[in-house]
Amino acid sequence: MPDHQPGALALVGSGEYLREAQLLEAELLRFGISRGKSNTYVQIPTAAGKEGDDRLDFWRQRGAEQGARIGCEVKYLPVLTREDAFNEQWIAEIKSAGLIYFSGGDPVHLAEIFVDTPMWQVIVQSWRDGASLAGCSAGAMAFGGKIIGIRRSHISTGLNLLPDIEVIPHYDKFLGWLPDRVTAAIVRKDADTALLGIDENTALVLTDKWRKYGAGNVHILRGEFEMSEELFPYN
Repeated sequence: MPDHQPGALALVGSGEYLREAQLLEAELLRFGISRGKSNTYVQIPTAAGKEGDDRLDFWRQRGAEQGARIGCEVKYLPVLTREDAFNEQWIAEIKSAGLIYFSGGDPVHLAEIFVDTPMWQVIVQSWRDGASLAGCSAGAMAFGGKIIGIRRSHISTGLNLLPDIEVIPHYDKFLGWLPDRVTAAIVRKDADTALLGIDENTALVLTDKWRKYGAGNVHILRGEFEMSEELFPYN
């Protein structure tokens, strides 16, 4: 196996740490292990950092339960400030992980904490070296170059891991809740990127190609985007 094969990259519409996502998360972890990473699942709850300790404890417990079902070590890293994203101990723990997972909340807050920090640089390098990297809901939105305004009315800067993609998670739900905001995002005149709507309990996963996982659909709402008809995980 050649060195420096990237891990899988997953954009998840909803459902992190739930039983319905167990197969997906186990497969992402397995993919990282196959590229030399450890049987370790890193939880990063930053997007929920403004929601209070009870909510953070909720995500921590859900991740621990999922790790027990999968049969892996779970490391919960409460990166809640930019100072935390310079924590050398946590950065060291990320380097060997098989799966690094950003859960939901506020994508703008997530991007503001991580942009131009050593931890984000190590996360990206770890993915390029074989770790699987996933973002659910806010996490998926923050990976793009721009974060569209579904709950907010303005466009914000993302982490630019995927500069040519913008994401609407929970698409099947948001389309019913906020149809005008979704329509505005689709027809935005200053956009030169692909806009993807990812349904709940559904993911878009990149290995050698982009593939869909889950019961829902991935909708190409604007621009051009190539996605395989094969499903993930695949044999």
